[in-house]
Amino acid sequence: MNLPTLLRAPSPTPAIPPLHCTKSITTTSYRNPNTENHAIWGQNLNYSIKTKQGGILPILNNCSIQIPSGQLWMLLGPNGCGKSTLLKILAGLLKTTDGNIYVKKPKSFVFQNPDHQVVMPTVEADVAFGLGKFDLTYEEVKSRVAKALDAVGMSEYSQRVAIAGALAEACKVLLLDELTTFLDESDQLGVVKAVKNSLTSSGEVTALWVTHRLEELEYADGAIYMEDGRVVMDGDPSTILEYINRQQALYINQINS
Repeated sequence: MNLPTLLRAPSPTPAIPPLHCTKSITTTSYRNPNTENHAIWGQNLNYSIKTKQGGILPILNNCSIQIPSGQLWMLLGPNGCGKSTLLKILAGLLKTTDGNIYVKKPKSFVFQNPDHQVVMPTVEADVAFGLGKFDLTYEEVKSRVAKALDAVGMSEYSQRVAIAGALAEACKVLLLDELTTFLDESDQLGVVKAVKNSLTSSGEVTALWVTHRLEELEYADGAIYMEDGRVVMDGDPSTILEYINRQQALYINQINS
């Protein structure tokens, strides 16, 4: 059986199949957002695409989400569950079929492949690229670039450069799409720590990070598990991790019995 994997990186830990929950078991209630306390809020978000045959394929199904301000949250789930689609909707790159949404501005989306985002010949120029839309003096641009590069631990990694560019624009919300997919373990953790340090130093930035790597949960303030186009669980990272590990164990016992 070709089951979607939760972990892309090579690992002795087996992947789990979709859990096919019959009801939502989220730990929070999604009412109208308190914009002082929440940087991201969405309620009953739906998104569908048309197939080549003319049919309708639902991607998000009454999906609700809320992220407290100033925190780093991880978004997990099997391939095809709607994680990246949800992130692009929050970024404004896709429009929902229906539902209500709020994301604090300014916001920045960092692509999975930084080559889609890193376009200039030097690190400093790349970080300053997005500042052209602001009325800033040369000294102000230099100051923002230096501060942003310092926040991410100035590095040759293009992932960090892309994040620094977003921070230089003084964004309030960072939307990060599987930044560590193409990195080895040491580089992976370096990028995660850079984002966490950036949030800690600013105190004002909120980040939502799509990932398949469970070890990254250690650095998160909260976590969300998606399946079949909706959030089925959210809350403390340790609770989400325990839930996933328990389902993995049940699946292994099932296929070995």
